[in-house]
Amino acid sequence: MVVPSTYLSGRKPKLTTVFSLVLLVSLSACSENDFTDLSQFIAKVKAIPKGTIKPLPEIKIIEPFVFNPEGLRDPFKPIVQPELHEEIEEIAAGGGIRPDTSRRKEDLEAFTLASLRMVGTINMQTNLWALIKTDDGTIHRVQVGNYMGKNYGKVIRITTDKIELMEIVPDKPGTWREQQTSIVLTE
Repeated sequence: MVVPSTYLSGRKPKLTTVFSLVLLVSLSACSENDFTDLSQFIAKVKAIPKGTIKPLPEIKIIEPFVFNPEGLRDPFKPIVQPELHEEIEEIAAGGGIRPDTSRRKEDLEAFTLASLRMVGTINMQTNLWALIKTDDGTIHRVQVGNYMGKNYGKVIRITTDKIELMEIVPDKPGTWREQQTSIVLTE
């Protein structure tokens, strides 16, 4: 091995000289041509029998569906039960108490009163709100004037321990009557 003259003269070697020396030593370590382990691995892999590739499954042809809405109910119009609609029309002709079917139904009108539970109250801006829990665990806020239950129940009073409602229930065919009911605090 040749020693650079900078070592002999006592001067500090340059960085390129030191790098060249390290590179030369590291390359001399790789000069062995012993690739027997690599050759054995390649021979072992080549000796494994080749497998077959499964063919692709046959593509099923699906016929397109043509939607014909003729004769079907419009999904954007509210569902009105025919017998209830007829009763409401009869009452409208005769006058008297009747539910307001033209107003938009509120969320809690989809539940029966038996399935609703009062779980508390909350005071917000001098108004007392009741907290109602449905069967699915959702809690709703209601105040005086809101509707709940299947019989057009309107909230008429809220106290800390109960909600008083005025329902409009069918009486005789073609007539309605008001019925007062309440939901008490359960939790």
